[in-house]
Amino acid sequence: MLRTSVIFYLLLFMGCGSEIEPAQMLSSAQTVIVSQGAVEGVQSPYTPTSGASVTVFRGLPYAQPPVGELRWQPPVAPASWQGARKADTFSDSCYQPQHTSNFVWRREAFPVSEDCLYLNVWTSDTKRQQPVMVWFHGGAHTSGQGHSPIFDGSELAGQGVVLVTINYRLGPFGFLAHPLLAGESLYGSAGNYGLLDKIAALRWVQNNVAAFGGDPSNVTIFGQSAGSQSVCALMASPLAEGLFSKAIGQSAACVNTIPEQDANGYERGRKLVDALDATTLVALRQQGPETVLAASESTQWADASRITVDGWVLPELPNATFRTGRQAKVPLLLGFLADEGVELFPVDTALTEEGLDSFLTMLWGDNGQALKQLYSQPGLTPGEIHHAVVTDYFMAFGMRRWAEYQQAIGQPTFFYFMDHVPPAFHLYMSEPPELSLPGGPRSGGAYHSGDLALVFGNTDKVGFDWNDVDRKVSKNMMRYWVNFARSGDPNGDQVPLWPAFNPVLQSTQVINEVPMTVQGVRRPQLDIMAKPELL
Repeated sequence: MLRTSVIFYLLLFMGCGSEIEPAQMLSSAQTVIVSQGAVEGVQSPYTPTSGASVTVFRGLPYAQPPVGELRWQPPVAPASWQGARKADTFSDSCYQPQHTSNFVWRREAFPVSEDCLYLNVWTSDTKRQQPVMVWFHGGAHTSGQGHSPIFDGSELAGQGVVLVTINYRLGPFGFLAHPLLAGESLYGSAGNYGLLDKIAALRWVQNNVAAFGGDPSNVTIFGQSAGSQSVCALMASPLAEGLFSKAIGQSAACVNTIPEQDANGYERGRKLVDALDATTLVALRQQGPETVLAASESTQWADASRITVDGWVLPELPNATFRTGRQAKVPLLLGFLADEGVELFPVDTALTEEGLDSFLTMLWGDNGQALKQLYSQPGLTPGEIHHAVVTDYFMAFGMRRWAEYQQAIGQPTFFYFMDHVPPAFHLYMSEPPELSLPGGPRSGGAYHSGDLALVFGNTDKVGFDWNDVDRKVSKNMMRYWVNFARSGDPNGDQVPLWPAFNPVLQSTQVINEVPMTVQGVRRPQLDIMAKPELL
């Protein structure tokens, strides 16, 4: 029961032709030509601190709408158009639950549609080759959108990169796996459509980003939470080979999250399809989206990993690919926050001391008690200790293991730990941003997702209670991230030195008002978690 419980909590988190040649610019800096035709952007309403003028191209299709017969199919290249397409409106978000309230991740009403495979581009200069950064949003692969205000790309574009954000299929629309779907696939594959969407978006970037002033040979993929898991999974996918040259992962890996039991997702998929009473693909595709979401909810489909081993996108468990050194040979920057588990994972208030001991022994044998002592503090309940252990196993250990795997194949790897405490607020809502916490807006610690506004430089566009220290931290994070996108190394002018990670010293950059390097974070705990049979 306890082993099942810990796996449940870990996985719950988670995860026409055209005569116009592509990538040619027109005379206007706001109009470019891509593979499908001309697109006209608009000036960003935000002026970055650099003073650059940024153009944003909103709602560019990178695939055809995945509706009708294209539902639960790999993305198909978008159709061309005549004349100049106005790129002044973000697309609808991909279909997902609304009116959900969970700590900082509360979401209310917003337009959703299955017609959602669009991306957005921010650029300050279409006439020179700049590094490209492609963002994958988080949300447990069941919610989210790339055009939330917190992800506005104006500030990063002002730092000299072309910033791309995308929407990708979510929940059962993006990750349902079932034998019926595998049976119609040329590759015997089902599920991972949301990963295929990301791959299609990266192919679109390769073909078109030069028109926006981006260098297709210098593309960095980055993401947070489920978006970070996607970065990790794409590094393990043969279909994504050559589509990016660097990777950044923020607060979630893929090397310890997919159990071997039901790794292809068919068991859960059958329950969902049975709930729909659909016995054919035609009947399955005739189900309304709300009906599909309801079946997902009633069968608890999303209580395990949405990413599955489908045999095509992911031929095997990602940890097997990384362990044998067959992942993408690219520089990697990654890390986690000090208080990732706050409101993210539930605390088992009914767990007894005996139950905690049994759990620790089951996973770490004779080392379980030593691990318990490292986490024990006066006043902590067994459930709270269990919560801290589970959080670190999923976040801290998973991220360190990812770093170790990449360093082992000789790739530059940079590891961070953010303990700067930002204010907690409704990340995706402008009204009201305030989130009432008993101890004040900073009593949530360095919570999961607390880095988002800082990385994008959007502290004055979202939330409240920001101060000059927050802005200083944000400035340094943006410099590190942009430096890495340029060269594969976060170091450069005006930022403290960040040594590369290695398994002996485990050099880790602490992100705070004054960044500093330490030799490992929570190393005694993570070393115990590295018991071989858990890898």
